[in-house]
Amino acid sequence: MSRSEAPAEPVEPIIPVESDPAVRVPLAIEDWLAVILLAALALITFANVLVRYFTDQSFAWTEEISVFLLIVLTMAGGSVAFVRNHHIRIEILADSGSPRRQRIMALISNGCVLAFFLLLTVLSVKLVSDEYLYEETSPAIGVPTWWYSIWLPVMAAAISLRTIGTIRRIARGADTK
Repeated sequence: MSRSEAPAEPVEPIIPVESDPAVRVPLAIEDWLAVILLAALALITFANVLVRYFTDQSFAWTEEISVFLLIVLTMAGGSVAFVRNHHIRIEILADSGSPRRQRIMALISNGCVLAFFLLLTVLSVKLVSDEYLYEETSPAIGVPTWWYSIWLPVMAAAISLRTIGTIRRIARGADTK
């Protein structure tokens, strides 16, 4: 390739743009929740670093809040990943074979995901109710721990609902991958 044929800008591998599946509840909810949580996590961590650097002290509450925010962020990201089919999977099994086989594998894998998150929803409701009944408090700032754990059944239920929608789309043949 001669100098005149070289591109003006460096060429980077481009990931093709995929459109989101047609969903009733917009995926922007989880997208914006993730953005807000990540921004809050970054600000809290940065503030704690500054305080530690200048005072040799640390905010006691930052680790507790950061762990909580990270868990909710993970659940929000997981919800979107299942809808957009970006979750971890064994592609040799999921993407090989005939379209009918791929559809059956997608139904099986999403059924397993649904069973897991339904179980997680039920068990985390039990966890939250126990924390509420026994009035557990967090070690750093002393707030009721159910304030943090209430989000686990909420987000697990959201993932369950998103997975049900994915299963419906696959069963109707609207989503083959």
